[in-house]
Amino acid sequence: MKLLLEQIAKALVDHPDEVEVQLVEGERSIILELRVAPEDVGKVIGKQGRIAKAIRTVVSAAAHKDNKRVMVEIMP
Repeated sequence: MKLLLEQIAKALVDHPDEVEVQLVEGERSIILELRVAPEDVGKVIGKQGRIAKAIRTVVSAAAHKDNKRVMVEIMP
């Protein structure tokens, strides 16, 4: 899931070398923290959050295979 999120984000941004994903595991869920360059935040979020929602949907679908709950947070 971490690798999937990283690949999606790198495809969207202008500075793929600055994409960083951290995995924080809880008891029942996994939190993926996505960090990108400040000028790329808008590209990852998209208009009205549509791209961010699509990213969350794809990552959640991948996690559902493993019976895990995943939350994607976009950090500034």
